[in-house]
Amino acid sequence: MNELSPPDFVSDDRLPILDDAFPEAASLGRALAGAGLTIAVAESCTGGLLGAALTAVAGSSVYVRGGVIAYADDVKAEHLGVGRHLLATHGAVSPEVAGAMATGVRVRFRASLGVGITGVAGPDASEHKPAGLVFVAVADAATLRVIRLDQDHGRELNRAHAVQAALRLCGEVIGAIPGSGPATACGS
Repeated sequence: MNELSPPDFVSDDRLPILDDAFPEAASLGRALAGAGLTIAVAESCTGGLLGAALTAVAGSSVYVRGGVIAYADDVKAEHLGVGRHLLATHGAVSPEVAGAMATGVRVRFRASLGVGITGVAGPDASEHKPAGLVFVAVADAATLRVIRLDQDHGRELNRAHAVQAALRLCGEVIGAIPGSGPATACGS
C-alpha cells in the first residue's frame, strides 16, 4: 500500500490558503463567540468553501453548527425547505432562494445565523443567468439581508468573492443585533 504524502501547500496542520484568502473568518469567529452566537451555512455555487473557511479557524466548533452543500434543487427543497414553487418561479439563482436557504439552514440547524449562497460560478451562464451572478443571504431570528454580486471574475474568484461577501454580511448582521457589538467587528 502506498502512503500519501501531504500536498506542497501544507506547511503545518493548516491550509494557509484559507487563512490568507479569508482573514474575515477569524474576525467573524471572534464576534460570534464573543456574542454567544452560532452559525450554519447553506451553499450552492461555493460548494462548501464558506464552511471550509469558517472551520479553518481553531476553536470554530464553539460557533459553527454545520452546513449543507445544496447544488441540486431537490436538495434545496428537501433539506432546506426551499419551496418548489419558489424555485420554479424565481429560479435557483435568485434573492428569494438565497433568503429561503439562509432561513432554512438557520432553523434546521438551530443556529443564531443562517447563510445562504446561490449563484452561477461559471465559466458558463446557467438558467439564462450570467456567470458571476451570486446572491448571498444572512438570516437571524428577526431579519433577513440579501446582497447581489454580479461581476464575473472567473469561476474560482467568483466563489471566493461570494465567501468574502458572506463573511462581511454576517459581520454586519451581528453588529446590528442589540448587545452584540459594533457592525465593524468582522471587517478586514
